[in-house]
Amino acid sequence: MTLTAELSSEFQSKAVAEDLPKIIQGGMGVGISRWQLARAVGQLECLGVVSGTAIEVVHARTLGLGDPGGHLLRAYSHFPDQELVQRVLGRWYIKGGKSPKARFKSVPMFKVESSKWLLELTVLANFGEVWLAKEDNPSPVGINYLEKIHIPTAPSIYGAILGGVDAVTMGAGIPAKIPDLIRSLSRGKPVTYSVPVEGSEAEFARVNFDPCKIVSAPPKNLKIPAFLAIVSSHVLAIYLAKDQETIPDGFIVEAPSAGGHNAPPRGRLSLDEAGQPIYGDRDNPDLKKIKELGLPFWLAGTRASPEAIAESLEQGAKGVQIGTAFALCKESGMEPNLRHKLFMKAVEGDLTVMTDPVASPSGYPFKVANMEGTLSEDEILNSRQRKCDLGYLRVLARADSGVLVMRCPSEEEQLYEAKGGAIENTVGRKCLCNGLLATAGFGQIREVPGGTYVEPPIVTIGDDVVRIAKTIGEKIDPDGSCEVYSASDLVKYLLTEPNQEK
Repeated sequence: MTLTAELSSEFQSKAVAEDLPKIIQGGMGVGISRWQLARAVGQLECLGVVSGTAIEVVHARTLGLGDPGGHLLRAYSHFPDQELVQRVLGRWYIKGGKSPKARFKSVPMFKVESSKWLLELTVLANFGEVWLAKEDNPSPVGINYLEKIHIPTAPSIYGAILGGVDAVTMGAGIPAKIPDLIRSLSRGKPVTYSVPVEGSEAEFARVNFDPCKIVSAPPKNLKIPAFLAIVSSHVLAIYLAKDQETIPDGFIVEAPSAGGHNAPPRGRLSLDEAGQPIYGDRDNPDLKKIKELGLPFWLAGTRASPEAIAESLEQGAKGVQIGTAFALCKESGMEPNLRHKLFMKAVEGDLTVMTDPVASPSGYPFKVANMEGTLSEDEILNSRQRKCDLGYLRVLARADSGVLVMRCPSEEEQLYEAKGGAIENTVGRKCLCNGLLATAGFGQIREVPGGTYVEPPIVTIGDDVVRIAKTIGEKIDPDGSCEVYSASDLVKYLLTEPNQEK
């Protein structure tokens, strides 16, 4: 590959970003934004985005259920290394599915040097999810990751690139290294990246990933997807755009009203009477300064209305990213009964959303919907036996003994303290890994004295969930008996003229 070809290929991603649709469907939760939703959205000429967070566990558990419909097997048949596919299937696929009372087979936790089994599964799962989202879909497809989850980043993105992903989005941190990582992986090059050690500004661990050691004869010079950095401030956007190594192809500018993880308020943390972080003027990004960077950007957070879309365009945005409204669609991956209860509770105006400053082990505020039978209830939270067996939000740290460990404030209190963690950091923490998998219908089954229990779910959603449910419900069925809507119903509503909304 000549230098001229290399330079021209790097501009491919910028061209892709410029051509992305006006409406981006957010990559939500663990298994909420699955391929079914992304493909349905793409067929409506919007950007469908799958969630790459813990997708390897979602796929492993889907295989454990026998791969209903045979969709994963169909996608995997197009993977360039069929021996790898057979190894993955031999470890996690159960023909006909596991017994309803049996637990899901374990997936190893990521470490600085992760097992080859896990890396193979991760590459294949990201490939398969993107491939299925692109099948019979005329529009581009994106995938979303969390910057806070450092270690799986390279194998995850590589698998998505193999699947032909058109755009990568990432928030919950400072994704300065991602543009260069994407370019290197698109060329099949080995990469090395740093993972910070908690409590130290100078110490990092090095994570290595070589595509050639995972996929036999991997293809070279794959399409370079666009990279959209999810930011909450113009300060971060300016920082990322000032260097060719860190500049993304565009931005998603997210307000604190969006669901999931939110950026902490700038300055000293203050809480309101309900215990939620208080956001002020400093937390409002200067869109004029972001526009001056010359990169396309989309606005996110309470943007699910024709009027909000029109306002976003007037502010210089290329469009909007919408999550909450798509999470309520029948095509979303939320467990159907839970999704129905959430929707009806919102329609009745009986749903509240708490921006919890301590729920997430990541340290970022996290939005939690008050739903019966979920971790939002103290009784459910306190009765759950702490167990860290997925470990996505673990961080590297030095124990008191000097040994490098991985710990999470949502793990067993004694274990966290033994690793040098302060016991007060465990108070109020929720296991998002197990909880979010349960929300998508993949709750692990645990054995306890006298029987078993299923991991309880946790629902994260945006602040405007009640307005969305009521508004769209009325649009679809003026009599108010609507109990579910499709992605098509939603997009049709979003694309109506603003003055027709009222």
